[in-house]
Formats: sequence, C-alpha cells, structure tokens
Amino acid sequence: MSQFLQQIVNGLSLGSIYALIALGYTMVYGIIRLINFAHGDIYMVGAFVGYFAFRAGLPLPLVFFLAMAVPALFGLTIEFFAYRPLRKRNAPRIAALITAIGMSLFLENLGILIFSPDPRPFPRVFTNEPIYFAGGVTISIPQILTLAFTSVLMISLTLFIRFTRTGKAMRAVSQDAEAAQLMGVNIDRIISVTFVIGSALAGAAGVMVGILIPRIEPLMGIMPGLKAFVAAVIGGIGVIPGAMLGGMLMGMAETLVTAFISSTWRDAIAFGLLIVILLIKPSGIFGSSSRTKV
Repeated sequence: MSQFLQQIVNGLSLGSIYALIALGYTMVYGIIRLINFAHGDIYMVGAFVGYFAFRAGLPLPLVFFLAMAVPALFGLTIEFFAYRPLRKRNAPRIAALITAIGMSLFLENLGILIFSPDPRPFPRVFTNEPIYFAGGVTISIPQILTLAFTSVLMISLTLFIRFTRTGKAMRAVSQDAEAAQLMGVNIDRIISVTFVIGSALAGAAGVMVGILIPRIEPLMGIMPGLKAFVAAVIGGIGVIPGAMLGGMLMGMAETLVTAFISSTWRDAIAFGLLIVILLIKPSGIFGSSSRTKV
C-alpha cells in the first residue's frame, strides 16, 4: 500500500507538469481551433532559460520570471509571424497545422545548433533529501515546489479566466469569435494574450522539470509535448479544467505503470489512455459533443 501511495505522490508531481503544458494546448485550441505542435518546444526553451539563469547565480523568483517571460515572447513571435498571416488570409486548417509542425522542427533544430544535442545536467537547486510521512511515503523538496507552484499557477489562471475582463473576452472569443468582435473585442489581441499565457506556463514547466529531473536537452519537448496534448484531449480539449485533470491522470498512469508493470510501457500508456477515451467519450471527460454543419 505504501508503494502505491508513493507512486501517487510521484504521479501528481509529474502530472502537474503535464497539466501546465496541456493548458497551453487547450487554450490555443479553444480560441482558434489550432493544435500548436510547437508548444512542447517552447517548454524546452523555458528549461534552457532556467538553466542559464541558475548558472548565472540568479535567485529562484527571477529565474522563474525569466523562464516564463522569454518563452512568452517566443509564443508571441510565433503567433505574429507564423499563424496570424495564415489566419488573415483565411488559409485552410491543414496549412496552419503544417506550419505548427514546421515551427516545432525549427525550434528543435535551432536548439541543437545553439546548445548542441548533448544532454546537460541541470543545476542542483535543492537537496533531494526526502521528507518522510506516515506509512513510509516520502516527498522531496523539488516535488513540494513543483506541486505548490503548479497549483498556484493553475488557480491563478482559473481566476484570471473567470473574473478579469481579458479572461471574459477570451471565453467570448472561444464561444463565438464573430459575435465577440461585433461586441468590440479585439480578436488579434486576445489570441496574442492566449499564446503569451500558454507559452509562459510551458516555460515554467520546463524549469520545474529541470529541478525535478535534472537533465535537459534540445529535443526534450517532443514526448512531453505529445503527452500533454493527449492529456488535453483526454480532459476535453478546449476546456481548462479538463487539461488540468488530464495532466494529473497522465502523470499518475505513467508512474503506476512504470512501478508495477514495466518502464517500457510508460510512453505507451499515454496513447492507450487516448484510445480508450476516444472510444468511450470522444469529446473528452469534460468536453461536450457538438455538430459541425457542412
């Protein structure tokens, strides 16, 4: 029983990172119906910004600020130069999808060119000395930081979306962009804000992965990005609480499979869950079915 509880704790810390990345996918899809496949590589950018900031001796709050600000600028730039021209020309969705894949490959190869393909050890910020709880369950300081900071970010995002004027505009654009524009909402501004927020969350996740699993590389965003996308689909893509839940479920499933079955199944479980959810409830746990007129 203690081993099961231990894996639940480990799964929650990993799942919270997946949830942060999934939020970017689900926000962008909810606004412009685009799967931003470059999002996982924005997460990689955040990890490297954190790496160099820690190496420079900057304090932890400033490291997190930079690791969120720089990826936010990347997200804003990608939206402005890559996606917005397609949107202005009413390009088909397949063009935007191919552009997203192209941006992903561009960031990956740019990372290899600048940082080299070799993995780098992330600076040890905290000791991994475990804290013991009842029943033999342990939790480390990096895990506590990860759970605490991701919880703060997810709660802050929820409050922002629900109670601020910009958040309400984002919900309006998600429901009906044309009606929102007629009511005076600046669609381009809202889309840019969405990319900025999603990219900032991915950047924060990159730093926390570096602290939790101290090893980073330019291609580190590929598999977590795919898993976070799967988590968003499982929860109901376009639904923010669904992305949070999907990320937590993904993390717990991965750690439980690794601990009790085999580590070789840790990646397969993500896509196995996706298949099961699509067979049972194609719209996701919190998603709602909708019909498209053609």
